[in-house]
Amino acid sequence: MGAVMPQFQETANEVPRRRSGGVPRLHPTAPAPERAEAPDLERQELPRRALNVAVALTGLVLAAPLMLVIAVLVKLTSRGPVIYTQTRVGLDRRGLRPLRHDSRRRQDIGGRPFTMYKFRTMRVDAEQGTGAVWAQANDDRVTPIGRVLRQYRLDELPQLWNVVKGDMNIVGPRPERPSIFQDLRREIPNYHLRQRARPGITGWAQVNQEYDTCLDSVKRKVELDLEYVGRQGVAEDLKIMMRTVPVMLFRR
Repeated sequence: MGAVMPQFQETANEVPRRRSGGVPRLHPTAPAPERAEAPDLERQELPRRALNVAVALTGLVLAAPLMLVIAVLVKLTSRGPVIYTQTRVGLDRRGLRPLRHDSRRRQDIGGRPFTMYKFRTMRVDAEQGTGAVWAQANDDRVTPIGRVLRQYRLDELPQLWNVVKGDMNIVGPRPERPSIFQDLRREIPNYHLRQRARPGITGWAQVNQEYDTCLDSVKRKVELDLEYVGRQGVAEDLKIMMRTVPVMLFRR
């Protein structure tokens, strides 16, 4: 990966907490199955998608006035576009069905790529001369309004449209850029198994850990993501959605 570990600078992650009680768990350093339990996941796919689309549409309607205000503030306080777009790695459906050759995918980037939307929180030249680097606690690349948006996770609101489109769910592992995904897959055992769940706006890692600052914090995030993959379902999604509210409001 080189001397400097690249980082997706616009991500929110979360202080690790372990859970027990008969719930299946995966650990990034432990052996993991090569395929998910496809039949069970397929049975839950329709109700989970219905839940996520309903929540996303409701959120878009309720948050529309706030999103309009945010868009105006972003535009007036810094040069550049209001919406920040980037290609991310999505769900890897090959892990949810019997192994077979898929000639349609010429390059294995870890999952289906998609375009993710966010409110821009950094200067347009944030990566000029440095490329992707770890974001720091007082990163001067973050705009004043961007600092507030990131603090309360409001920069993620446009991803509700990603949920409606089917690229993401409300709950799931945070998606990464293809180049960073490749680096992390080489550095962290079982990292690719995160893609057995559809990417999310929030997740088990997001309600337990702060923003990434180094490779070690990513490893902790992956452990939490794999715990979620092992027990994903409607009930788990509802629980994490409820825990996301105090994270946004009180920055817990």
